[in-house]
Amino acid sequence: MKYTPWRLVVAVISLITAAAGIVAVPSASAAPLACGSTNAALNRPVTASSTENAGTPASAAVDGNTGTRWSSAFSDPQSLQVDLGSTKQVCRVGLNWEAAYGRAFQLQVSTDASNWTTVYSTTTGAGGTQSLDVSGSGRYVRVYGTARATQYGYSLWELTINTDDGGTGPVIPPTDPRAPDFGPNVFVFDPSTPQSTIQSRLNTIASTMRTNQFGTQRYAVLFKPGTYNADVDLRFYTQVAGLGLLPDQVNLNGHVRVEADWLQQGDNPNNLGNATQNFWRSAENMYVHLPAGQIERWAVSQAAPYRRMHLSGQVQLWNGGDGWASGGLIADSQMDGVVVSGSQQQFFTRNSDLRGGWTGSVWNMVFTGTTGSPAQHFPDPSHTVVDTSPKIREKPFLYFDGTEYRVFVPAVRENARGTSWASGNPAGTSISLANFFVVREGTPAATINAALAQGKHLLFTPGVHHLDDTIRVTNPNTIVLGIGLATLTPDTGLPAITVSDVDGVQLAGLLVDAGPQNSSVLVEMGPSGSTASHSANPSALHDVFFRVGGQHAGKATVSLRINSKDVIGDHMWLWRGDHGTGIGWNTNTAQNGLVVNGDNVIMYGLFVEHYQQYNTVWNGNNGRTYFYQNEMPYDPPDNATWGSSGGGALGWASYKVGDNVTTHEAWGVGSYCFFNTNPAVTASRGFEAPNRSGVRFHGLVTVSLGGVGTINRVINDTGDVANQPHQVSYLPNYP
Repeated sequence: MKYTPWRLVVAVISLITAAAGIVAVPSASAAPLACGSTNAALNRPVTASSTENAGTPASAAVDGNTGTRWSSAFSDPQSLQVDLGSTKQVCRVGLNWEAAYGRAFQLQVSTDASNWTTVYSTTTGAGGTQSLDVSGSGRYVRVYGTARATQYGYSLWELTINTDDGGTGPVIPPTDPRAPDFGPNVFVFDPSTPQSTIQSRLNTIASTMRTNQFGTQRYAVLFKPGTYNADVDLRFYTQVAGLGLLPDQVNLNGHVRVEADWLQQGDNPNNLGNATQNFWRSAENMYVHLPAGQIERWAVSQAAPYRRMHLSGQVQLWNGGDGWASGGLIADSQMDGVVVSGSQQQFFTRNSDLRGGWTGSVWNMVFTGTTGSPAQHFPDPSHTVVDTSPKIREKPFLYFDGTEYRVFVPAVRENARGTSWASGNPAGTSISLANFFVVREGTPAATINAALAQGKHLLFTPGVHHLDDTIRVTNPNTIVLGIGLATLTPDTGLPAITVSDVDGVQLAGLLVDAGPQNSSVLVEMGPSGSTASHSANPSALHDVFFRVGGQHAGKATVSLRINSKDVIGDHMWLWRGDHGTGIGWNTNTAQNGLVVNGDNVIMYGLFVEHYQQYNTVWNGNNGRTYFYQNEMPYDPPDNATWGSSGGGALGWASYKVGDNVTTHEAWGVGSYCFFNTNPAVTASRGFEAPNRSGVRFHGLVTVSLGGVGTINRVINDTGDVANQPHQVSYLPNYP
């Protein structure tokens, strides 16, 4: 075969597609090794420089049990050495640290256990679970620690080693972009499909998923460009989306609605207007033409995005009567009629065009980069308004160009106002689905990682994807896109996804559900100590949701940790379950929802709830949050159990800005308590931050829901109490 230089291929592709006004890109660059998924360290001979006691032997670090550990004496240096049995090409080392971890350590390989070659070195280790890509050959692999992070020794729950499989890894089947196999839970309609067929399918899904809050079924209903007549009654774990490049290319005459008609509200069993559990569903990328004289209902709470939509008339964001509702998102959408928020407690609208205006406010309505929004006024009405989004990239989406399926990746916009598509085709890149590996239920993690190693992007189909290993994203510009609320469950205590410190990775449309074995982190963006700048091409998370408990007794210390710089969060709900299966203070354990260590991280639409310590910890500088909604854990048994956030404080603040942070700013932030297990429980404050001029908050509110529990101050020692006689406390600005 004649060799064609890769740069020439890219140039030809660019010339061919430039005329269409869309930049086409190849798949992500391939990794140099086919790194195998087998843990080569499992139960291999292992020695250590020392052990703390007989209960923490070296062998405990390679026994495959994350409940046993090796720990060393309390001195430096210390080492742990594994004999692989023969010389192998080592490509990845995994470290699952206990609380006593190495601040400075090296990973080394050797053929004779005497002469060592360093393949990784750090002096800024942050502990937790690390997956480190390395390159070196040896029979022996050693972790060599030179500086402890604590007064104790070095302690590893588990050490894993992966080696190059020599190209004998899983075979990655090609994806036919003209007729891809999306599996049995995706329904694609075109204008020739009979209306009765479409409506029957929609009705069947709605009936199945009406109250199926913790079921395992997942569905995506996709419409190719054209005109349709349909009534979409959108229920749990269902995505409805158009397959046009622009929303107006899919015209739906009828409704795409969410009703509050199934969950009891208060003590009256006949009052089913409660929308506070209308989670996990989405509508995207179509033009909905309402029947004459009718309105739309979008009665939702968390994890229910209304994104890249065009609606012809009025929409109500609750049941339209006396129903409760608790949060949602409208993004990159045009609403021709008035948006009526009604009883919605909080709501976030970003980069949209509200041509009919907005009416309504309860506690926390936030608008960023949105035309037609109400004027800034806080509180009463509680409208926090920011004119532009300083840096945003919209969610990637699947579309059909008339010949093949492609994924469009919108470009980064700065100081953005209004929708990305108001002037026609948006700026961005288009990737053929041929460059994606389509992941269906039951696909092994080894196959997924092999596809990534070959430079493929990932499209997760609707379903629950059980993982026995971490999905490792190492190539820049990789797209990991889920449709139909695709759910990832790590079953072995490993992270679900780790991302290297590279440019332009985007995770989108995923629900990450903690497994039965505790994961130290569910998703990690960049390893600890990441330092690279990604300001020109930031990584992003769009509609990525996290759950600990509810479906089952899941456990995870941290749900999302961001170590890389310049990451954008675009609508996330991180939830330690307060109802469902596997719920309890000592059952679905979860310390923190979000931990940000990287600088220049921006969050748009951040919902974090019920974690057992700080729900959000922000250690990076120059962070910005636009809309934050939080409920503290419902179930602390008492203040003695619910720890202390330091300085004699009661409980834990919901949002902690690190003591060393010099610049941070947040707009439209709320924290609520509902200590129903013990209403006597008290939190000293809702928010905690250094008292310095570069750290600023705007539009703060704390609420004692129904007066069940107390938050003494809004932020630090400022703001009024929220309790039974005074249930809502506002603070326009801090300091």
